[in-house]
Parts: sequence; C-alpha cells; structure tokens
Amino acid sequence: MDIVNVIATASIALSNMVQPVVAEGIINTNTKTNIKEESTVATEEINKEENKSRIVAEKTEEELKNDIILANWRKKQEEKWENLPVEKFIVNASAYTAAADECGWNTGITSSGIKVKENRTLACPKEFPFGTIIEIEGMGQYRCEDRGGAIKGNKVDIYMETKKDAFQFGRKNLIAWVINP
Repeated sequence: MDIVNVIATASIALSNMVQPVVAEGIINTNTKTNIKEESTVATEEINKEENKSRIVAEKTEEELKNDIILANWRKKQEEKWENLPVEKFIVNASAYTAAADECGWNTGITSSGIKVKENRTLACPKEFPFGTIIEIEGMGQYRCEDRGGAIKGNKVDIYMETKKDAFQFGRKNLIAWVINP
C-alpha cells in the first residue's frame, strides 16, 4: 500500500474513533497536511457531536416539548424570521402575570402553547415570530412566546410570577435587540 492510501485509511479511521489519535511526523505528500492536524479536526468534530448529545440529554421533558412547539411555529411563521430588526431598537416594556384578571384565564399557557416562565417569557407584537430571542438591556434574554391585545408597535410585556413584581416594574423604555435572526 502506498503512503497516500495509508494516510487516507488512517484519516477515515480517525474520523470514526472517539478518542483522539495523533500520528506525529507523518506527512501526506499529496497535500502537505500533517496527520496531527487532521486528527485534531476529527477530534473537534467528535467533541461537538458529544456536546450536542449532552445538551439534548440535559433538557427537561417540558423543554423538549417546547422545542417541538416552537419548531412547528417556525414553519408557520417563516416569512417573519426574514423581517426581524438587525439593529438595536427601543421597546416600551411592561410586565404581566398569568392571573385570570389579566389574561382571561389562569392556566399560564401562552398563545404559542408554551407555559409561561419567569425570566424567559415575553409577549411580543405579531411581527415577531414565536421563538425569537430578544436581549433587553439590563434584563437579560427573553423569548417571544405570547401575544396580547395591547402589544403592538414597540410594546412588549415581560412575564413575572407576582403582581407585586409586575407593578413594581411598571413601564419602561429599554434598549433591545434580536439575538437569533
């Protein structure tokens, strides 16, 4: 077997292995590529796949259900994803709870079908597709999961657990930007 075939075979074997293998000093004369570099690339790809598996395994049943709901919405709202703002913008933010007197029911289920969660749920104007991640300066990242009759233009509603927190928050003009266009 000539050196090119040996290196090709070694490269294939490396991409199928879990543990990194380093064959130092062997050079593919065809491309002048060191096998060590090929090994590192193969190892990085394996590590990426292992990390993806860990991320999926760490999600709760509810989070996996939410992912499915948002994937279905993404298909339905495809054109909205193309029209999201790319620059920072001002939001007129207020807060809400899942109380019946505010929402008409007290199940905590948003208009997207996902259950509300503090520090995550955001009611956005209809121009923002469900699943859009918005960073609000000084507050963190929120996901568009809900709508509301008064949520139009630059208005958003941040979900909070208690009315006390919601009233204390009041209404504020804040800088925001889309994280995942």
